Amino acid sequence: MSVESTAMAFSTITGSVSLVLSDAPVAILYHFPVNQAHDGVLRTLDFICDTVDTSSASKPGKGKRKSSLKSHGNHSYFLSGGESFLVKMVAPLSLLLIVAVTIRAALYRSSLAELIAERVEVVSPITAWKRVIEGLALLDLGVSPYSGDVFHETPLIIYLFHFLVDYAEITFMLADVITAVALYMAVKDFNKQVFRKQKFSVEAERYPADCLELIRSPTEMFYIPLKVAMFYLLNPFTILSCVAKSTCGLNNAVLSLFILTTIKGNVLLSAIFLCLATYQSIYPLTLCAPAMLYLMQHQYVPVNPRRAAFWWFLVQYLFMYLGSLFVIVCLSFFLLGSWDFLPSVYGFILSVPDLTPNIGLFWYFFAEMFEHFRLFFLCVFQINVFFYTVPLCIKLKDQPVFLMFMQLAVISIFKSYPTVGDTALYLAFLPVWSHLHRCECLLHTWVRSGSTGSTGNIFLVSCVLLACSALFPVLWHLWIYAGSANSNFYYAITLLFNVAQILLVSDYFYAFLRREHHLTAGLYLKKKDGSEATLVLK
Repeated sequence: MSVESTAMAFSTITGSVSLVLSDAPVAILYHFPVNQAHDGVLRTLDFICDTVDTSSASKPGKGKRKSSLKSHGNHSYFLSGGESFLVKMVAPLSLLLIVAVTIRAALYRSSLAELIAERVEVVSPITAWKRVIEGLALLDLGVSPYSGDVFHETPLIIYLFHFLVDYAEITFMLADVITAVALYMAVKDFNKQVFRKQKFSVEAERYPADCLELIRSPTEMFYIPLKVAMFYLLNPFTILSCVAKSTCGLNNAVLSLFILTTIKGNVLLSAIFLCLATYQSIYPLTLCAPAMLYLMQHQYVPVNPRRAAFWWFLVQYLFMYLGSLFVIVCLSFFLLGSWDFLPSVYGFILSVPDLTPNIGLFWYFFAEMFEHFRLFFLCVFQINVFFYTVPLCIKLKDQPVFLMFMQLAVISIFKSYPTVGDTALYLAFLPVWSHLHRCECLLHTWVRSGSTGSTGNIFLVSCVLLACSALFPVLWHLWIYAGSANSNFYYAITLLFNVAQILLVSDYFYAFLRREHHLTAGLYLKKKDGSEATLVLK
């Protein structure tokens, strides 16, 4: 946010100080009584003002701009803006969408499209476009697409492409555009809520005076929605999935619409889109918990099992969710005239009969597994996705959006048939938590004590993810075509890829918890004897 897009008002009547921060349609007001303002509030005002001044001074050609303060009655002053919000945000987003669509259209017309569509990292036995075409051929012949062992997508997908098969490329590009715009709008709304929450916390003097440096400023939050859209649209993983026509892109579009409607506070649409995501793949069922936690906070319903309002909201949301799921499943039955899709879709996901290599953890382990141990370890592997939901909900019940990010990451790592498109969805949320990197530089006690679980490993983990992405096709070629390697080489790089993802998510999780603790207990922790304390996460 620049000086042109920031409006500040200082009112001196009735002994009060006000600061209005506006990034276009929404203005957020800080109002503090002067005679009650403590040092922390004044530091907050100075911090935000200095941030805005620094951002404007850092732009070339502007230097130290003379502020145009104008009197506006009752001793109020306004610093007027120049550039409109439409030019500053909508125009870059439109340009980003054009660039992203152009890249995809060019790759569709290149010789790489067929090669990408065959990559096991990009498509799975469920999401492969070639299998969708096989299912459509069976449907046109009057045969159930689930009669064989080829097609494992949901009935709504095959009937959707029954009408749109000639426009498949446009459909997948449109799905990516919908996902990016939905994430953009969701993060934009979420940032407004975060800033509003900060305002109330500062007014109520909930933050210790020494941790106000950790408060997020309008400048750093202004372009985060655009960065999220950019992280998704220009991510090579997303581009590869779109060019391969992987139905994972459609799943991401549904999940992004679920996130948008949840953050907007629309209970019915949130339940419907979560139902669609669960219908496509069982694993989004775990997102039900963060959705309900967020909507309860949005509607001021106490998250307390002892309160009747808690159970009433729980029943309402589950009724809408399960009712929508029942309607969609019945619609699928009427379209097909049989229940063949249940074992072919959901039984296939849970039992993992196809051991085609992918970037997941299942295929190699069960290829080497003795048959009489298969059921036990299958339950152990599948329960991983659902097992972490309860402890994460207990720890992050006051931060449901971060909980949603954690659940998306867990799903993409531990699902039975993952692709790089699943990874791209949760990676798009990393700019939302970019303030954790800045906070790391301010937490001097952690740096001096050499504590673990910080975001200092992010660069190393990012390099590992890039190296694994480059080595996937190399080791596949050595194994399948050259014959100079075996499945152990490919599974080793798969394990490294998933370990890097786990370390990435763990670092963000620990950094997030540490920041929340310092916002409550203060930046510089002291023991009872006055010496410096060390915070240890276990």
